[in-house]
Amino acid sequence: MSAAQRGPGPRPQGPDGHASPAQGGAGDLRALVVDDELPALEDLAWLLRQDPRIGEVRTAGSGTEALRALEDGPVDVVFSDISMPGLDGMDLARVIARFAQRPQVVFVTAHDQHAVDAFALDATDYVMKPVRADRLAEAVRRVLEGSTDAAPGSANPAAAGAPEDETVPVELGGVTRFICRSEIRYAQAQGDYARLHTDHGSHLVRIPLTILEERWAPAGFVRIHRSTLVALQHVSEVRMEQGRCIVVLGDVALQVSRRHTRELRDRLLRAPRSRTP
Repeated sequence: MSAAQRGPGPRPQGPDGHASPAQGGAGDLRALVVDDELPALEDLAWLLRQDPRIGEVRTAGSGTEALRALEDGPVDVVFSDISMPGLDGMDLARVIARFAQRPQVVFVTAHDQHAVDAFALDATDYVMKPVRADRLAEAVRRVLEGSTDAAPGSANPAAAGAPEDETVPVELGGVTRFICRSEIRYAQAQGDYARLHTDHGSHLVRIPLTILEERWAPAGFVRIHRSTLVALQHVSEVRMEQGRCIVVLGDVALQVSRRHTRELRDRLLRAPRSRTP
């Protein structure tokens, strides 16, 4: 069903032609929708306005217009298409990443080949078109959780308990699949890529290990070598062999560099964690 059939007309515009605020529900979340295709823009804006958690919905027809809209007033989340002329969704997200107070980004696209790049840009979610109301509601839930985690004075997720699991897009045979972060036992650097190891195999992703280390530290991932991160919840044993520290994850034994041995021991002694049998 199109936006026209559901009720709302064309997006409201101010006297300068730029996107202007549009009322949403009674919630506090301020959203900006970005898409160069007007029907898709209106559809997504209409769906968001039906969500009681959304307080305001603004729209923009291009990446450049979105940046102007972001200058006009604060936004909590940007729902952006990826394939747009000029400044596309990925470029927009890279610009937003430099903001001191940056809104979260949810990509809304008809193509799944950008999922890995979206993950590297720390996108909150990746929603496929045509957008279903229940899937969009899930994306809003994730945005709200991200806002809570980032709020000043909020509890440290690592201290309060394990953070919510994360879905990781991986490519296999030209097809994008999704695995849970909790399945990953360790990750190894391969140039600008990282290989993620699970009980069932390994996956190469276009993300440097340094980015994974920073992003997954609250989830208990620790560097044990310049080229290796391990998930503490999967460590079943730590032992010394010929003066070297070894960590065991199931049937895999990995050597810890001397530089990282003390840090690993300190992390293992701090805060209880649940291990995978």
